[in-house]
Amino acid sequence: MKSRILGTPFTQGHPWWKTACVVALLCAAAATRSPAQTYTTLLDFDGTNGAGPKYMAFIQGKDGNLYGTTEGGGATFGGTVFKVTPTGTLTTLYSFCPLINPCPDGADPVAGLVLGTDGKFYGTLYYGGNETACYDSGCGAVFSITPEGTVTTLHVFDYTDGAYPEGALVQGANGIFYGTTQGGGANGYGTVFSITPGGTLTTLHSFDYTDGAYPEGALVQGTNGIFYGTTYEGGSNACRPEGCGTVFSITSAGTLTTLHDFAGEPTEGANPATALVQAANGIFYGTTVSGGPNNYGTVFSISSAGTLTTLYSFCSQSNCTDGYAPSSPLVQATNGTFYGETYGGGANDYYGTLFSITSGGTLTTLYSYGNPGTFSPEGGLFQATNGTLYGTTLAGSVTGVDGTIFSLGVGLGPFVETMPTSGKVGAAVTILGTNLTGATSVTFNGTAATFTVVSSSEITTTVPSGATTGKIKVATPHHTLLSNVNFRVTQ
Repeated sequence: MKSRILGTPFTQGHPWWKTACVVALLCAAAATRSPAQTYTTLLDFDGTNGAGPKYMAFIQGKDGNLYGTTEGGGATFGGTVFKVTPTGTLTTLYSFCPLINPCPDGADPVAGLVLGTDGKFYGTLYYGGNETACYDSGCGAVFSITPEGTVTTLHVFDYTDGAYPEGALVQGANGIFYGTTQGGGANGYGTVFSITPGGTLTTLHSFDYTDGAYPEGALVQGTNGIFYGTTYEGGSNACRPEGCGTVFSITSAGTLTTLHDFAGEPTEGANPATALVQAANGIFYGTTVSGGPNNYGTVFSISSAGTLTTLYSFCSQSNCTDGYAPSSPLVQATNGTFYGETYGGGANDYYGTLFSITSGGTLTTLYSYGNPGTFSPEGGLFQATNGTLYGTTLAGSVTGVDGTIFSLGVGLGPFVETMPTSGKVGAAVTILGTNLTGATSVTFNGTAATFTVVSSSEITTTVPSGATTGKIKVATPHHTLLSNVNFRVTQ
């Protein structure tokens, strides 16, 4: 395992810069925000209902609730899967076993969930499963869970096929899930794998350090059907002894191409620790936790052909009031702007920030954490169909608080999203939204479709004959709602 700063090794703990954030609580000032934003703490974790929501971004269920995981806590202290309403009412769906007691289902779900087209959620566990592998801690597992809380272990890693999955899964257009492991594989530097909903796992690629090492973030499937991801270290650029990380593409058959080797400070970023996001313009955007002119991390864009542009270098303002170490992925909201988090820095020194950034690199600090208040955002933001952004913090400033859930209102209205985001004529499509009851029409880029309103948060439909790629529009008595991304009609 590697820490997320300059490749410093650590074992089963936090790197130094995270510890410094905790210590710095003793001298923090009040949290600050941009006047146009509305930041609300919705819920405090107290251990019994979970602890430490880590590299986890929310996912919205068909019922309109948000679903996520905590690394620890719960009834048996091995982490939890939970659902939470948009106003902050939490229900624990499942508690995983602690590592001190061997259990077959694994522990530490550090990554978030993905909603499958079958209605189940799918996720990974960083530890556990096979207690005889990976130094008695287990190498991790892949699981599914129903919205009611029934967990099924789909695969247990044994190091030869990967170990320590840290990023969330992604469901490809073919219905198969894809993911990465931070370690293990043929060379010990991590893997890319696929797994069917029934649990058949295939190792697609084992990193060998020259093509990258320790992939920590999730994959994203581009509109061209190819998957894209990052590795935290490795690569052919000897910017440091351990390498500065890579951006890669990989086909569903396992053909990997290194698109970029990071050079590190002072020319560009180093150590990308999170997933990329493909924007509406087709370009991918991401972050590095170090590197750049100030060696405090960057925001970058990269084309599918590998042309990289550094958009912003953190700690460009006095005393790092703009933040440092962006260790969570970006999200592009419906206004086209990207939103993200820094683990440290801000107006109150060590506690982190929420920021927005345009595709041209103009950054605005929206919120600076401090005391009283929570600190250390790391999981990434998620825009729910009500238009609001939601996220988590790893810790709080009040004794007994083991993380929080918050909302961030930035003035964006409701929209709809689809599962999947592409399909042939006649393919089934689920539309998720808010206040969909009484919907009067559904159109695919102007072509009317037949539909059924299942609930206030779900509509089912099929791609109509004559449909072309474009926005899906849902008319309701209250709003006319557009999809957050274009629906691609495939042949």
